[in-house]
Amino acid sequence: MSGGMEEKQAANINSKGITEDPVNGRIQSVEKLNTPGKSSSSLHEGNQDETESSTGLKSDTGQDSEILGSSPKPDTSQSLSTIDMTDISTSSLYEEKSGESQDKLSKSFSGGSQSDPEKDALPSAEKLESIKKISAILMSETKDTDLIAYLYAEGLSDLPTDYLEVQARKSLLHSIESATIPQKLSIDALSEMMLDDFTVQLNAKALIEIPTGIFDIKMLNYLYLNNNEIKTIPKEIKQLTNIEILSMEGNQLTSLPPEICFLRNLRTLNLSHNQISWLPDELSKLSKLKYLLLSHNNIEMFPSGLKNLRNLEILDLNGNKVTQIESLTNMENLNVLYLNANKMTIFPKALCYLPNLSKLSLTENQIQSLPKEIKELRKLKELSLSSNKLLFLPVQLFQLVQLEKLRLDDNQLESLSDKVENLQKLQELNLAKNLFKNITDNICKCTTLERLSLSDNQFKKLPNNLFKLKHLKELYLNRNQLILLDEQIAYIKELSILEVSDNALMYIPVEIKSCTEITRIDLSCNKLALFPMGLCALVALKHLNLSGNYISEITTEISFIKILQYLNLSKNKLPSFSIHFSTLSRLSYFDLSHNQISSIPTNVQKMYSLRVLLLHHNKFILFPRELCALNRLKVLDLSENKIQFIPSEIKELLELKELNLSNNHFASFPSEICQISSLQKLTLCQKNGLKLKSLSAEISRLVVLKELDISYNELQEIPESIGEIKTLITLIANNNCLTKLPSRFSSLFNLQRLDLRENKMLHLPSDMHLLLGLKDINFDGNILIRPPVEVCKGKQLLPITHYLESADRRDEKILEKVLKTIANNIPFEHFQFFCEKLQIETSTIKSIEHNRALLLEEKVAQALNYWKTSHSELTPEAMIDQLIRVLIMAGLYYLTNKVKAIKLCSRLIKF
Repeated sequence: MSGGMEEKQAANINSKGITEDPVNGRIQSVEKLNTPGKSSSSLHEGNQDETESSTGLKSDTGQDSEILGSSPKPDTSQSLSTIDMTDISTSSLYEEKSGESQDKLSKSFSGGSQSDPEKDALPSAEKLESIKKISAILMSETKDTDLIAYLYAEGLSDLPTDYLEVQARKSLLHSIESATIPQKLSIDALSEMMLDDFTVQLNAKALIEIPTGIFDIKMLNYLYLNNNEIKTIPKEIKQLTNIEILSMEGNQLTSLPPEICFLRNLRTLNLSHNQISWLPDELSKLSKLKYLLLSHNNIEMFPSGLKNLRNLEILDLNGNKVTQIESLTNMENLNVLYLNANKMTIFPKALCYLPNLSKLSLTENQIQSLPKEIKELRKLKELSLSSNKLLFLPVQLFQLVQLEKLRLDDNQLESLSDKVENLQKLQELNLAKNLFKNITDNICKCTTLERLSLSDNQFKKLPNNLFKLKHLKELYLNRNQLILLDEQIAYIKELSILEVSDNALMYIPVEIKSCTEITRIDLSCNKLALFPMGLCALVALKHLNLSGNYISEITTEISFIKILQYLNLSKNKLPSFSIHFSTLSRLSYFDLSHNQISSIPTNVQKMYSLRVLLLHHNKFILFPRELCALNRLKVLDLSENKIQFIPSEIKELLELKELNLSNNHFASFPSEICQISSLQKLTLCQKNGLKLKSLSAEISRLVVLKELDISYNELQEIPESIGEIKTLITLIANNNCLTKLPSRFSSLFNLQRLDLRENKMLHLPSDMHLLLGLKDINFDGNILIRPPVEVCKGKQLLPITHYLESADRRDEKILEKVLKTIANNIPFEHFQFFCEKLQIETSTIKSIEHNRALLLEEKVAQALNYWKTSHSELTPEAMIDQLIRVLIMAGLYYLTNKVKAIKLCSRLIKF
């Protein structure tokens, strides 16, 4: 089975299915790809009868399956052409998988039969022939092991060739069930673990060992055990001689057994994200190994056994502790080498003698210089040396005439050799975050350049002949010292992205209008006083950022940017919401924050595509009713204004999901917002605004609310109705005057974050244990007694609920002690008066008093039980406080002191 297609897949996919970002050369996540061509079979076990169905040996799609870090699943909708690494694989041919899938037969057969007089009358030879014909049909259509065993035992048929494999799968099921797994695998998980006869998937099953039954599947090709807790690979691994892919990413492996050398057909080995510090020399015997992924382990010395892997094409050692590399001359087929985030201070010369190396990445090391021998990497197409300590570049680097991508950002370079002109195939050059003040004009002779990044340097002007880069599509000049943008930029006709933020530009040349392919421009944080007229002719422009300038007027020509979708004009000097904005009918995101706007024109309703509108830090005194016509608006921010009330028309914002009204001048909670039934996030933080004294009970009408921020107010309580907002996930109420939580607070079952810092909380509700999803809690700055502050400092729900449960039991015992003390100390002459103060009905008092079967203390106890039952809504502690008040009203001061003493002493008890 050829590996051509999967070689292309693995070439730019790492342990988690990763590829390299063209911007910074670092490894970035991509979506997992499902490999087409695998047919699934289900495993089923019965108590007596057992039906097993199997699939064909190979798929007929003509593609090998080898997606690292994820198991193959049927999915023809995901094309393998999404992996663009055709320049790396040395072979692009592959063989089609052969074999046909077998039909399933979901029937059970019984091994026994009863005698039939008519059948017994048949001649024995004829009967035997008939049974053999039946058995032949059954054997070809089913894999029922009981039936097969019965026919074989009776001498009616031979065992099928794959019968032992069926038995091996049964053995695997048994070993999975008996393996040491913290959480038992479900029946569904067991049935899905074998995608077909050649693939076992046991990803993220909390396994701490490899189930022994796996080693019985002699024909196993693909084994996925990612993201478990496996610490060792047993020597029995040598039995899997047909395995081609072994993926054990994200486990706790520290080493490999020498028996790994018996896996002679292994082509892909993924051991990323483990704790491996060394590899056995026997690894060198894996002659067919093409892809070896060892990223994020503890490897310090380059494994000596690797240099003999002549067929290895991809080696990933990212995130280890490698300091140096010895000779690698035998690795003549190595195509891709990742050594990012290691401990190298010197560029290893050994790398310069890898004849077929096409992609080399050494980002995030401590390399200070490059050797002259680097010129030997004649086939190198991509070189990433970002985030090192390079001071200069040797001229030999520019002899790598096959280079297409060169990333040198985040170093300490000050100059670029004129020899850069030799790189006639260069498409991407990243020199950002260096110390350049100027750059050679010869860079303009790299006419194939499509992406150039010079951001974060000290440029005051650009090369004069920059316009010669006629194929340039992306130009990044952010955070330099440019005072003008040369009008010759008009000659870069294919320019699509232009970023020149954080410079000192005072105007943009009108000639930029010739760059008709531009879709994105960032001119933020410059010194522009006028809206650049040339931008209005850019008919393809979709994203425009002009924030942080000095623009005070909008030109009418802005209406020509017909497909503009994103516009940021925040932190400018706009005195009003220009009527010309309303012509931008496709605008979806609009940021006008930090201006001087105080009103909205009525024609804003024409902006029917608007979804996000940011107007915070402006001069609004009234809520602009005109905004209520934007019935497709989803996010509205009017914080940091001086708005005093909300109009009822706000209910017309039918799709609004996020509303921020923080730091305004509301005299009371604006209950009108409770009519926005679609609202999911409400922010009313009044740190710099007029403090709210109360929260309306109508807030319960926000039935889909997920996040509520009412911090920095003067709220003394939260309404009981908040318990009806079952969707609430986050409640931020810090810096208020809250003394308690509502009794229905525990019904917020979905609550995950609770911030009650800097309040006046004394007690937490006993039923907080019902908030099972609560993970982020903060009660700092309160005067908590129950539970005490030290219990809450850990910000963990479990200790808090344990304390509350213990405190409940304690308070109940204290209450019983108080009731007993009162019952034993009420004089006969005070009995009736005391009962009256308990507000017990006269008839009940008489009934207890005339019961001669009871002693005095029993009569008092019975009266107290009546009272306790009628006050069942109170906590034990509240009942004790109420009884103290009753004793004072009854004039029983000596008894009052006794009860107070019991209460005070109880606080000294620690739980």
